[in-house]
Amino acid sequence: MTSGTDVARPDTAVRPESKVRSYARLGKLDVYDYYLSFLVVLSALVLPVGALDAGTAVMVLVYLLGAVFTIVAMVAFDDLTGYRDGSDIRNYGPDAPTRKKLRKPLVAGTLTPREALLFGWITAAVGGVLWVAAVALAPHRPMWTIVTIAATFVVSLQYSYGVKLSYHGFQEVFLVALGASLVLSPLGLATGAFSGFLLVQSVLFGLGPLMFGVYSNTNDVEGDRSVGRPTVASLVSPRGNAVFIGALSAAEYLIALVASATGIAPWWFAVLMLPAAVLRARQFQLGFGKGDIMRARKLGFAVHRVTVVLLVAANLLVGLGIAV
Repeated sequence: MTSGTDVARPDTAVRPESKVRSYARLGKLDVYDYYLSFLVVLSALVLPVGALDAGTAVMVLVYLLGAVFTIVAMVAFDDLTGYRDGSDIRNYGPDAPTRKKLRKPLVAGTLTPREALLFGWITAAVGGVLWVAAVALAPHRPMWTIVTIAATFVVSLQYSYGVKLSYHGFQEVFLVALGASLVLSPLGLATGAFSGFLLVQSVLFGLGPLMFGVYSNTNDVEGDRSVGRPTVASLVSPRGNAVFIGALSAAEYLIALVASATGIAPWWFAVLMLPAAVLRARQFQLGFGKGDIMRARKLGFAVHRVTVVLLVAANLLVGLGIAV
């Protein structure tokens, strides 16, 4: 019987892929959905024409690059912890054919824990430097923005490593907060302003990664329970988890509806967001009506990307003066 740290490594003479590819997998660079915040931010700044100057555009780009390196570090540390505690061994083992083991380089043996740890700290350092540079380049530095950026950086590195916040029941809240921060923080640096409509957009953006995250947690429930990782899926019954995810799915559209009804967002915003709501309902029906959790998770990526397109459209319409 082997522990997570004793899993046999494949013959290094015949590698299934390059080291570069393995590091890219460790950093989950193919899952770019958090980085789509860049599109939401630019769409809020680009109109009216000329509102986005070159210096601000450079600052936003530097912030985005910092976000990429910080999140890469976060997920690398998450994989390292999942490997060490054995949960990834269980979730990506031979009895889980729907998961591709190569997506977890430590489980596949294509990277060592030492390599993953070094990679995590290097990318974290680069991310931190880039975010400091973004603040230095910013035309505005409201205190709430600086505090949000600093908190996001620290908490991201402690998500599954160090304090291990995701092992203490904060996983779902953090996923939303991270996405919201990636929209609000660069906008705060660019404009120095805060608005209810941008807050609504940031929360809707953050809900996207959460909604494919909770389906992943549903699939990984046994592995998470075995190591005491308290996701909602691992703490409640299957029915309770379905109710929780159904409530999140409904709340997502309810936020847009309330924002339009109260004047926080234009009246047409709730109508604009209807396609995402329909797809979200389809995701729930696929996952809990048909019991195909992994297909539902995959659909969640499409729902998030559609939501981003709709948020970009909303910002452009507002920028054109179509707000009533």
